[in-house]
Amino acid sequence: MSGLKLFHTNGGVTEVMPRLADGEADVQDLIEAHMETMLGVRFLASEYVIDCADGGRIDSLGFDENNAPVIVEYKRGTDAGVINQGLYYMAWLMAHKDAFRSLVRDRLGAPAASQILWSAPRLICVAGDFTRYDAHAVREHRRSIDLVRYRYFGSDLIGLETVASVTGCSSTTRRLRRRAARTSPARSKGGALTELADAVDEALLGLGDGVTRVQRKQYAAYQRLRNFACVCLPQQTKLLVYLKADPKSVDLVPGFTRDVTGVGHHGTGDLELQLRTERDLERAQDLFRLSYAAA
Repeated sequence: MSGLKLFHTNGGVTEVMPRLADGEADVQDLIEAHMETMLGVRFLASEYVIDCADGGRIDSLGFDENNAPVIVEYKRGTDAGVINQGLYYMAWLMAHKDAFRSLVRDRLGAPAASQILWSAPRLICVAGDFTRYDAHAVREHRRSIDLVRYRYFGSDLIGLETVASVTGCSSTTRRLRRRAARTSPARSKGGALTELADAVDEALLGLGDGVTRVQRKQYAAYQRLRNFACVCLPQQTKLLVYLKADPKSVDLVPGFTRDVTGVGHHGTGDLELQLRTERDLERAQDLFRLSYAAA
C-alpha cells in the first residue's frame, strides 16, 4: 500500500481516501490517452497481438524519449505475474524487431524507425501495488524495468509512484561507455573534464532512488520514468547538460545557462548548462533538483 496521504485543506483538513480503479481497462485507457505526459513515452499501439504459438496481447507499445522500445503492462491490483508476463512479451519483441520497426515507421515515420535503441528496451508495469518480492525480482534481471504504483484520489486525481526502477546494462551499452571514455577529448587534457563528468553522474544519480541512466552514443540520459537530464560527451573545454527545467523560470547567466527551446541538440530538455569547473557543478545543483522534481 502506498504511504502517500492526500488532504483537502479548505475549511479544515480532510483526508482524500485513495482507491483502485474499477477495472484494469480504466487505468490503461487513461494512460494510453496521455502516455507522453504521464510516462514520457509516445504511444504506438494498444492490445498488440503477438504472432507466436502461445499467443498473447501486449497491453501497450510505446517509444520513449531516448528512442527505446517500451512495453507497458497494467494490473488493477497486485499481481505476482505481471513482471514475468512483461518479460515474456519483451523476449518476443527482441526476436521480432522488424515488426516493431514497421510499427514505428507507420506511426512516427522512417527517421524515428532508423533511430531505435535496441540496447535498452523497457518494461513498465503499472499496478495497484507491488510486493517486496516484486521489487527484489526486478533487480535480478538484466532488463530495464519500472514498477509504477497508481492510486486514484477523489473523482479527478491520479497519482503515479515509482516503486522500483532498474536499467539493464547490455554488452552494447557497456561497449558504448568504454568507447566514450576512450574517445573523450577530456582524456587528452589531463582528465579534468572526465572527473567533472564523473561528479555530474554521481550528483544526478544521487537525486533519488528511482534515478536510472540510459547510455546513448552521443549522450547519457538520466530518468525517473521520464528524462530529466541529458549529459553529452565532453567537448574541448566544457560539459553540456540539458535539463527539463523551464528556461523561463530561470535567471539565465551567459556562459552558464542558455535557453535552447527550438534549437537542435543531442538529448532532451530546453535548458542548457555549460559546466567547466567544480564550481559550475555546485551552481548547477539547484537546477538539477528543479528538473528532477518536474520529471
